[in-house]
Amino acid sequence: MRTLGLSLLLLFILGACAKEEKQQFEHSGGTLTMALENEPTTLIPRMVRDYYSSTVLSQVTEGLVGFDSKSVKVIPKLALEWSKSDDGKIYTFTLREDVYFHPNEIFASKEERLMTPEDVVKSIEMACTMAEDGTEPSAYSMIFKSLLKGADDFIEGKADEISGITTEGNKISLELTHEDHNFLNKMASVSVSIISKKIIEAGKETDVVGTGPFIYDTYKSGDEPSLTLLKNNDYYMKDEEGNALPYLDSLVFIFQSRKLEQLDMFETGRLDLIIGLPTSRITRMLEGRIEDFNSKPPKLILANNALLESHFYYFNMNDERFKNPLVRQAFNYAVDKETIGREILRNQYYDLGEYGVTPPISKALRGYDFSSVKNVGYVYDPAKAKKLLAEAGYPNGEGFGSVSLRYNIDDTHSAVADEFAKQIFKVLGINVNIDGSSFEQLNEDGTNAQGDIFRTGWAGDYPSPETFLMNFYGKFVPDELSTPSPINKSRYKNHLFDEFYTQAINSSKISDQMKLFSKAEVELMKDPPMIPLWYSGDIEITQSYVRNFHFNAINYFDFTRVYLKEWTAEEYQEKHSTAAAQ
Repeated sequence: MRTLGLSLLLLFILGACAKEEKQQFEHSGGTLTMALENEPTTLIPRMVRDYYSSTVLSQVTEGLVGFDSKSVKVIPKLALEWSKSDDGKIYTFTLREDVYFHPNEIFASKEERLMTPEDVVKSIEMACTMAEDGTEPSAYSMIFKSLLKGADDFIEGKADEISGITTEGNKISLELTHEDHNFLNKMASVSVSIISKKIIEAGKETDVVGTGPFIYDTYKSGDEPSLTLLKNNDYYMKDEEGNALPYLDSLVFIFQSRKLEQLDMFETGRLDLIIGLPTSRITRMLEGRIEDFNSKPPKLILANNALLESHFYYFNMNDERFKNPLVRQAFNYAVDKETIGREILRNQYYDLGEYGVTPPISKALRGYDFSSVKNVGYVYDPAKAKKLLAEAGYPNGEGFGSVSLRYNIDDTHSAVADEFAKQIFKVLGINVNIDGSSFEQLNEDGTNAQGDIFRTGWAGDYPSPETFLMNFYGKFVPDELSTPSPINKSRYKNHLFDEFYTQAINSSKISDQMKLFSKAEVELMKDPPMIPLWYSGDIEITQSYVRNFHFNAINYFDFTRVYLKEWTAEEYQEKHSTAAAQ
């Protein structure tokens, strides 16, 4: 990661401030610090495939649209507004004309930093350009592939332009091959952030130059890596009173994989919020500090947040043993998820993995047939597990051999892996070698099928089953085993699943789409390429002085309007009296 010199950055900022004094919110300023378990795996938005990269880059870069952190609805960002054609195939975005990219040495003046339609076109073209290692950018494979007209021809080198992109003045139109009800949700992804054409052509993308509320500043390596982002004083958005956004002066991410260390930092005031608690300290934290939650004003604010996030183990479908569905079913029946939830997670989850890969949150996924999916799901049944394994030709595990379980090391995942190995040996007589590594190494090994069973957690990019089911869509599997498979890592193919999935993404009605996705997941669980373990429901705690911060089902964090201010007893009483009266 590259560090932009603070002195150079300050010169740019001071110069901008000298030209234009912006009205500031009375409580502006300060630094908010939070922890993430892992560092970003990439600084290039179009290549983002993980939660950690997305969380960091979404503070620095932006797309044409984004999410409201409270409602998770799509809202304007770099586009002032948009319209859709009657057939749902053409989206026309009206671009803002007051957006500046962050300072960088490549720009000779502030005017050169002004965002133009050419920047949008170039960003989408790069999203549809193969990476140097021959892999497809996630923005292409997960969004534009077979959807944006001309994108496939462009990435294959059959065309010099993407035929589905047209510009007129400050408007840009994107023509789709078919209607897609989730297109705006997809366009809110960090992977389709707009990057300066000048930055791209100068080979400066790793400088992380965006248009967002915060500027990439200082990366600190060592035993406690951290990343500091600074306020973008040229940010185009203002609050309802005309005050400049963001309110915070800086935002700091500390990268710490151990939850116990995170909690210690939170309790000593080094972190302003914590997402998820170490299972060994849940009771002590919640009951031992009950006065801090219940005092008026409170010192701590508690949220128990249901997330669109699944945790599961997936099989390497190139392993001859796992090509037999009876084996995969046996492994599913051999896992006692209730013990994992009670003894290891300490009930810190939304639900156990008795459904499929899609989290059973009906409020966020209205119209989805979770009952049908659960009917073909798996609960602990050791007798059935033994019977299925014997039918597959491996009675009591004889002749099966051992398997490796690849996982990323942290307190929870290590404990779950150990328990999983014990359960599989006890029920099936199969030895599981647990092989822990960094998150980055696990991701790479899974993409390249280097292992037998892999742990993963998948967070929904938007409220739709599509963002989960795409992990098993056969069209995402490369023809050659030597080619990385970054989305469908299990390399699973099921023609019935693919048929329902294809019908769903091409359906003209949302209600039909949800029914078809449900049918696809039913077929998936009849022939399971994975073992659903649990669906996240994190306990999240903020210091009470953190204002305007919202948790949501997709763990999308927007710090633009967050400010820091201690509560007075009078202010707290007045606010809550008013709220009660309403």
